[in-house]
Amino acid sequence: MELLKDLWNFMRERKKFWLAPIIIILLLLGVLLVVGGGSAIAPFIYTLF
Repeated sequence: MELLKDLWNFMRERKKFWLAPIIIILLLLGVLLVVGGGSAIAPFIYTLF
């Protein structure tokens, strides 16, 4: 959680709010790969990449 606080403070102080959607998309893709890596949907996920 410390990393997220630091990242948020960086974006707030330097007015870099355009980074937020990029970070959210990367986090969602990471969660999708971790959750779907060992399941039946894995072949469908890997075709995206």
